[in-house]
Amino acid sequence: MARSTRNRTLETRTARLKLPIEKRFPVTIGKGLILLYRRGAKSSTWYAKIAKGNDNYLLRALGQADDFQDANGVDVLDYFQAQCKARQLAEEMKRSAGTIQKPTTVGEAAEHYMAWYRDHRKAYKETENTVSAHILPAFGNIFIADLTTLSIRRWRDKLAITPPRRRTSIGINQQFGENAMTDEKKRARKSTANRILTVLKAILNKAFQDDLVQDDTVWRKVKPFPNVDEPITRFLTKAEATRLINSCRPDFRELVIAALFTGARYSELTRLRASDVNTDTALIYITAESKSGKGRYVPLNDDALDFFKELVAGKCGDVLIITKQDGTKWGKNHHVRLLQTACKSAKIEPAISFHELRHTFASMLAQLGVDLLTISKLIGHSDTRITSRHYAHLCDKTLTDAVKKLPSFGHDKKTKIQAII
Repeated sequence: MARSTRNRTLETRTARLKLPIEKRFPVTIGKGLILLYRRGAKSSTWYAKIAKGNDNYLLRALGQADDFQDANGVDVLDYFQAQCKARQLAEEMKRSAGTIQKPTTVGEAAEHYMAWYRDHRKAYKETENTVSAHILPAFGNIFIADLTTLSIRRWRDKLAITPPRRRTSIGINQQFGENAMTDEKKRARKSTANRILTVLKAILNKAFQDDLVQDDTVWRKVKPFPNVDEPITRFLTKAEATRLINSCRPDFRELVIAALFTGARYSELTRLRASDVNTDTALIYITAESKSGKGRYVPLNDDALDFFKELVAGKCGDVLIITKQDGTKWGKNHHVRLLQTACKSAKIEPAISFHELRHTFASMLAQLGVDLLTISKLIGHSDTRITSRHYAHLCDKTLTDAVKKLPSFGHDKKTKIQAII
């Protein structure tokens, strides 16, 4: 059963009687269904405006509003009774036209959404994994019409306290991380819950847009956790970076140094080829498979140029320049344990992720006074707002320099004035 749509202007007799006479006031109560209220001097009327397709509508009077006499649910209706009658009329019209569809489950809606997603969005596999791991087990067999705001909210809350999933082989029960939750881990889990909720809402919204369900009120009421998408940007000091480099095994050391010199992502570095490095112009090209979907050039300082000259020596064309010690390509997660081991040896606790080498590159530039637009271009952010969120607080050198220009206001450090106690 569809939930009632709230409207403070029309819900009560007192509010309606304050409205101008002879004017109509609409409120959308469903897909292609509008409830209209017309204020009269001695009698007011409810109407249903029902979409018939091709921008045509049917306008049908439902009964009098209970402005001047009490509602009886038949020919004198309050706001909620008028909604109910409008929906009944719309259903009768669909039945007579043969357009009533069988109820849709969340699983069917997810299949419908993913078929569309494959052709119109990126990161299909990641979204498919989210649907399979978190949405289908909870809601797959439930009819969308049977969902409740409370059930979705409880599911969201449970996601926020469930430890992160670990990579688990097929056929083995799903493994999870540790239950111990620091404040940062709690924030991260809530942020993850928000992203999963976004996928569920996208599935349900697509079903609503394509007329697989007639009402979207239930999930619109479920809001994401607030103030959890602002991560604590962690980065290394120069001393920590040096210790880390010295603690890495030789082949992995090349990856770490390259990340610190360029701010490139792990996946971008592992596919760098000799042809991507131009030692004459001191530029490397990060290919267009990057997260933002756009390639970019990253300039190299003198030390970085010398480093990359060594990497490309004797190589040309499509030959990878950063490989494992056996000459094979670095895989998706081959770096994880190596970085944890190096951090432990370098006494960096807790261990950083490879992505935080990228943060280190950008953070050091920010602290040196480099503007956010330049940093954004160097690290390949498609939007400077993302860069600002992570690094704006580190660009305060200009603020410090500004206040140094203030006068002393007669204050002398050598003054003999003493405070009276």
